[in-house]
Amino acid sequence: MHPFHHAKAMPEKPAYIMAGSGEVVTYGELDRRSNRYAQLFRSKGLTFGDHIAIVMENNARYFEACWGAQRSGLYFTCISSRLTAGETAYIVRDCGAKLVIASDALRAMAADLVRELDDGVLPLILGGDLEGWTRLEPLLEAQPDTPIADEIAGGDMLYSSGTTGRPKGVKVALTGDAIDAIRPLHQVTAKLYDMSPEMVYLSPAPLYHAAPLRFNMQVQKIGGTCIVMEKFDAEWALQLIEKYRASHSQWVPTMFVRMLKLPPEVRAKYDVSSMRVAIHAAAPCPVEVKRQMIEWWGPVLYEYYAGSEGNGFCAITSEEWLAHPGSVGRALVGELHIVGEDGADLPIGEAGLIYFANGPEFSYHNDPGKTAESKNEAGWTTLGDIGRVDEEGYLYLTDRKAFMIISGGVNIYPQESEDVLITHPKVADVAVIGVPNEDFGEEVKAVVQPMDWADAGPDLAEELMAHCRRQLSAVKCPRSVDFEKELPRHPTGKLYKRLLRDRYWGNRDSRIV
Repeated sequence: MHPFHHAKAMPEKPAYIMAGSGEVVTYGELDRRSNRYAQLFRSKGLTFGDHIAIVMENNARYFEACWGAQRSGLYFTCISSRLTAGETAYIVRDCGAKLVIASDALRAMAADLVRELDDGVLPLILGGDLEGWTRLEPLLEAQPDTPIADEIAGGDMLYSSGTTGRPKGVKVALTGDAIDAIRPLHQVTAKLYDMSPEMVYLSPAPLYHAAPLRFNMQVQKIGGTCIVMEKFDAEWALQLIEKYRASHSQWVPTMFVRMLKLPPEVRAKYDVSSMRVAIHAAAPCPVEVKRQMIEWWGPVLYEYYAGSEGNGFCAITSEEWLAHPGSVGRALVGELHIVGEDGADLPIGEAGLIYFANGPEFSYHNDPGKTAESKNEAGWTTLGDIGRVDEEGYLYLTDRKAFMIISGGVNIYPQESEDVLITHPKVADVAVIGVPNEDFGEEVKAVVQPMDWADAGPDLAEELMAHCRRQLSAVKCPRSVDFEKELPRHPTGKLYKRLLRDRYWGNRDSRIV
């Protein structure tokens, strides 16, 4: 359960292949290069429990830095390559990183970032020269490629995407284990997803996000091969499945939507029969979207519900989902509770705040208040999501509590109308939000990214509202539709609803009109 084992047993096997450039990094190379990183970290005085930050696009050096930190007992914080210098500096400062690795591809941001770093933080740049930064390659070349004497397991400390304020780091205490120690959740997922050294795993998402980072590193622990896309493209993903005979993959629902909206003749061009396990999460998947994916790819979709916090884990197979459409599964880690406003467990079928009991411990770095808010008196923890369970214990997500719309005293969860609207053939993407209403406090509005911008206008708006009213009660349907050429969606699939809502709410301190 670590690349160094595979480096000894099969040094020439590809650990990962960059899909765009075709660069292959073998297990032998990954082991040697990550050792150089570990040696470098020690030479700069970093010891067990210290932090580094990595801010790079998907590239062939990413995992080498991560494994170097992992085998050095360090926390490594992977930061979105799309953030501004100020946003990046906040995370570097908040996590306490003593060393930052950036890539030349982000040199414009890095040039500003270096001026905002605290004294004592070492800025290292990969692939170029930049004022204020030290070139990384010569430092690595000067290091031995053998293991450091005091190897000990480190781990990631990742930050939320900041959809509702400043991002927060999710910190899980390091255990001091050996670098190849097996974690319980890894055992669960390896068995659930039939992971083995023979697997070929297609990774279409940014590596700084929790799921792609952790799944790729788990594949490398097991000895499989990862195919890493530099950037997601719907047709290219299908080409790669066929080219590499990919057996496993990990997606978010927006990627399914984009693949399904390819012309039928394009979808039919590619052989995807090698795909045995297509994992998805990050956001609720519209029922009709998932049904179409199962009809296309077969019963190979495996959904899970969890967060970077790791406090619980629910999972569901395609066969289970067909019997429980819309569910994200039953709890495999932690014990599910649906809790009402009074803090008591709710009856089966009623929606409330989702809590996990007896799950792994976590904290929000430098934010004891937020850590306390995530727990109730019984010590159960929540991610702030709303859901319900059925008689068999299957969980159904309703929405984020922060996104709930209160109109005339009625609670409205926008996910329902979003799921209906995204199935319309003229809709490429959609967000449903609450906007000010003098009489009802809030009213429901849809912000739509049309497939063809030429369609945007009053006729399409009325068509979409009517489409929604045919399937949902009127109170849940948008009373108006605005159009955007592109919604502010993170590459991981997460929608920045706060940015949309702020346009309508302005500088109000609350949503009470």
